[in-house]
Amino acid sequence: MTNNSNTHHKSIGYLVWIFGFMGAHRFYYGKPVSGVLYFFTLGLLGIGWVIDLFLIPSMDREADLRYCEGELSYTVSWLLLTFLGVFGLHRFYLGKLFTGLLYLLTAGLFGVGYLYDLCTLNEQVHLANIQEQSFS
Repeated sequence: MTNNSNTHHKSIGYLVWIFGFMGAHRFYYGKPVSGVLYFFTLGLLGIGWVIDLFLIPSMDREADLRYCEGELSYTVSWLLLTFLGVFGLHRFYLGKLFTGLLYLLTAGLFGVGYLYDLCTLNEQVHLANIQEQSFS
């Protein structure tokens, strides 16, 4: 079975690569372990960050194969998390009203929830898209 979906975009990957020394592109492509590692080592002291410039196309292909397209957009979710995550707007977008309000009132649960969502947002969108397809 082949998956011809385009859940993630190289252009967004390269855009967040600019902040890759903090692991942004790794989180975007569903690689939370290396994202956290990059976050704490500044992109493996910059060496891994430069190498990843050439690895983004393969990370994009892997993400497109791993995650399911659906009504919810990975790109919109990631943009909301990246720029407005402490306000919970990505959670409202995913239909999680209670935790969206909680994030809004606690600045993303004091940052811990924000880090959790960096590590799990792709899976959250994937599961929501699968559930939406099963009800269709």
